[in-house]
Amino acid sequence: MKKTLTVVGGFLLAFSAGSGVASAAVSAGDVQQMIIDQLTPQLGVAPDSVICPGDLATDPGASITCQATAGGETHPVTVTVASVEGAALNVSISVTP
Repeated sequence: MKKTLTVVGGFLLAFSAGSGVASAAVSAGDVQQMIIDQLTPQLGVAPDSVICPGDLATDPGASITCQATAGGETHPVTVTVASVEGAALNVSISVTP
């Protein structure tokens, strides 16, 4: 039986310098940090590593599946954009053990 841990959180979007327009994607590095920040309190320990294959589009429903390694085991972690409200990006982070 698969168990899934889901965490919902809100994050601030970065704005493009000088343009006044929100970026169309969150960088892979920022997504990796979101995952670390949200999973560490849930797991009681930070993942050993998190690797995302690319950037996350900021459109509602957009998603990316990253790989988190903790304790020698690697698990898929899916980050899905739930909504965008002004400069706040609301996401769902799901881990499949």
